[in-house]
Amino acid sequence: MRGAIFDMDGLLIDSERIWQSQWRALAGERGITLGETFAAEICGTSGELTRTVLRRYFQNDDPAEVLRECSARVHRLEEDGVPLKPGVRTILGGLRAAGYRIAVASSSPMDMIRHNLRADGLEDCFDVLTSGREVTNGKPAPDVFLLAAERLGIPPEECWVFEDSFSGVEAGWRAGCRAVMIPDLVQPTDAVRGMCFGVFADLAAAWEAIRP
Repeated sequence: MRGAIFDMDGLLIDSERIWQSQWRALAGERGITLGETFAAEICGTSGELTRTVLRRYFQNDDPAEVLRECSARVHRLEEDGVPLKPGVRTILGGLRAAGYRIAVASSSPMDMIRHNLRADGLEDCFDVLTSGREVTNGKPAPDVFLLAAERLGIPPEECWVFEDSFSGVEAGWRAGCRAVMIPDLVQPTDAVRGMCFGVFADLAAAWEAIRP
């Protein structure tokens, strides 16, 4: 293994709770109660799949407008940075020392990726940044991970993928990468576990399991 590709929201930074709070605030303003399955369905998605999920839950609203409004609210809340998830610096330092090339492959727009990494002092930790907005099909399609691997110059099968969402794990698995899940808001199903090399409590524990 020579490459490592990381999701961002809910994996590197503790931002999924911000997203969920704003989805639910928007829903409440529209008299909508989001079901228990909403978080698992929306986390890690981008593009048409995000709009499909929003269309199902926000039935009478334009999903693109709901997405724009939620993104704007989250961006304002993240202006001063978002706390890192446990183990981030441990695994990034270990991977760099071991000679890995490292990427971010997030469904977030590139300006938000750059802002969050810069705010948390991580901007120099990655060789490649890839946004779901750069590919035709968002997660769980493999496109963003395939693009990240291509930019790293490493075959997908020689890359670890670190994810917190069902869609992200499936995308990594479909890309031919070796997927690792660090659950955040949702715990993996048996089907999701079957796509993973392993499921770990945090990134430090994942590093102990995979380190050379």
